[in-house]
Order: sequence, then structure tokens, then C-alpha cells
Amino acid sequence: MHPERPEPIDQATLWNGSAGQAWVDAQALLDALFEPIERRLVDDARRRSARRVLDVGCGSGATTLAIARVLPAGGRGTGVDISQPLIAAARARADAGTNVDFVCADAQRHAFDAGAYDLLVSRFGLMFFDDPVAAFSNLRRAATHDASLCGYVWRSPAENPFMTTAERAARPWLPRMPVADPHAPGQFAFAERGRVARILARAGWVDVAIDALDVPMRLPATSLERYFTRLGPLGRMLADVEASTRARIVSTVHEAFAPFVHGDDVRFDAACWRIVARSTVAADTGGSR
Repeated sequence: MHPERPEPIDQATLWNGSAGQAWVDAQALLDALFEPIERRLVDDARRRSARRVLDVGCGSGATTLAIARVLPAGGRGTGVDISQPLIAAARARADAGTNVDFVCADAQRHAFDAGAYDLLVSRFGLMFFDDPVAAFSNLRRAATHDASLCGYVWRSPAENPFMTTAERAARPWLPRMPVADPHAPGQFAFAERGRVARILARAGWVDVAIDALDVPMRLPATSLERYFTRLGPLGRMLADVEASTRARIVSTVHEAFAPFVHGDDVRFDAACWRIVARSTVAADTGGSR
């Protein structure tokens, strides 16, 4: 039986439902896993002497908070995400009086204040827009003249075998597991470098640089099962699988991850694109280059 290619998943429904709650539940695990990317974005904020930073697809807020801590006096970090559960988690971890705020909104459509941010960042949060040109145009309107965009997205599934191991191993047990449209909103929607460059150019960003980067990552081996049974397509499908079949799937997937397990750690390289671009002032903001 061939895998099905479904209609694109509505991102608001997904991230305000099971996916968003799963990320809240795994907040500490995911923050530790993606800390190498967070550290790079904090360094970007320092190098650019950023004062007003927008974190796009901020999730539960780890990167927003980390950047806010290094901003100069008067600086402020803002995180935006479409997921109410994740934004609630982000707000809960922000101390009273912290120079950060969190907005629950679709960054593609939200009416940001024009020219409000001198740095826009994202840790794997840029790939989920249903109209990416419109989204990056809207984000450009939110940027100051000559603001920077610094983001990390995944390269192709083939270059990220760790990220696809669970689905590949489970597919014989779950033949109806869908195969994603490579250009639909989702984890690997920005896998094609040329497509990303065209999207940014059409949205008015300039000096675009998209560079391949392999980032070493690790998680405790004791957390591996929680990781693959709660997150991603497999995590969503396992909720409806009867117990004996679920046990077989979990065992099979554990075996498939064996090449990545080294003693007490699971280690892999995240194959990313590092995206850097510069804003120009949108025509409707009243500015000029």
C-alpha cells in the first residue's frame, strides 16, 4: 500500500492541538536539544548590537528569553507564535519585569508596528507559513530600515536522517502514515536553498546569504523514547494505535535509532541552512532606502 499525500495540515489547528501540547510537555528536552542554535542566535544579537528583537515561531520562549538577557538597557525581546499552549508556557517562564513579551499570533498576518525591530531571529520557526512570500513581506514591514534577519531552518530529509528515522522505521506498521508535500508548511519546507532565496527576494529582503551548516546535537539516551513517541507525525499517530502494535512499533524504532546512540547520549548532526538577510523599508511604511 502506497503512503498517502494528504491535504496540507492547518498549522493553527495543529499547533493549538496535539503538536503544541506535545512541545509544551517536552519543553526542557527540546530546549536542551536545540541550545546550540539558541547560542548562535544570541551571538548574532550581540554582534549586531540589537535593541529590539522579534523571535519568529518562538515556541515556549527559550531563545527569546536568552536573547533578551543580553540586550542593552532599554532593549526588548518579543516572541511570536501561533500556538496558544506554547505562548502560555513562554509567558509562565518569563519573570515579572523581564524585558520580553510574547504575542500569540500568525506572524504572516499579524499587524506588527511598522519599523519596530532591528533584528528578526528564528530557531526552526520559519518553515510553517502557508504563503511564505506574504509572511516575509509582513515581517519586513515590522523591521527597521537595514534590520537583519537571522534564522535557521532544516535542509533536506535525506541530509537529516535522524529527523526521519522514526517515520521510516514505523512506516511498515503504519502504511497510512502520510508523505508530506515538500513545499507544504512543515519541517522541511525550506529544504531547497534556491526556493528560499527566491521567497526572500520576492518579499523585498536583500543581501541574502543562505549557508549550509551542520550543528552537532545530543540528547540523553533515556529521553529518546519520549522524543519519538511524543513528537512529529509518529507521535501523533501512536495515540490511536492499540497497545500491542504500539509496543512493536516502539521496539522497531528503538532499533532503528541504534546508530545514533553512543553510551548515555544520542548524537547527530542537524543539517541546517543559516539564513541571513537585510531589510529594505516597505513602501507602505513611509520610509525610503
